[in-house]
Amino acid sequence: MTRTIFIAAALAASLAAPAMADGFTLTSPDIAEGQQLSSDFVFQGFGCGGGNTAPTLEWSGAPEGTESFAVTVYDPDAPTGSGWWHWFAFNIPADVTSLPGGGDVNGVQLTNDYGATGFGGACPPPGEVHRYEFTVHALGTTLEIDNSVSNALAGFMVNANSLASSTITAVYNR
Repeated sequence: MTRTIFIAAALAASLAAPAMADGFTLTSPDIAEGQQLSSDFVFQGFGCGGGNTAPTLEWSGAPEGTESFAVTVYDPDAPTGSGWWHWFAFNIPADVTSLPGGGDVNGVQLTNDYGATGFGGACPPPGEVHRYEFTVHALGTTLEIDNSVSNALAGFMVNANSLASSTITAVYNR
């Protein structure tokens, strides 16, 4: 019952558009907007042969009231009908402004759509170009969920509590 009330409150909060902070920016020395991912960030398996490591991500300009961060990597082009979650981490402390390459996170990580916890690299079907949306969200709370929830529920909770977000969309094809 408490979880239902908490989710209902989050839904009500999500109906009002969050105030977006000017200047909240995600950058990376490893990936760039619209550019092809290197093999370091490609999955090892499913017919792909990459390093399966997360790129370094850095952010700045978080809005006042930020209590935690969430980082996601999502492929909206996956032929699943619901996209593909490559990475979902949340409850990253508010004083953290970067994640080192490799995917070491001081926070909660969910199981990705490959079935493993943490980062899972790019691996589109042969001949297809897919977009990979690397997003950091500044949240006005610490989420009261754990690593047993689905990526969809965590995404709902992140979007309901997001003060601002910034995205780098990279691409990959094989």
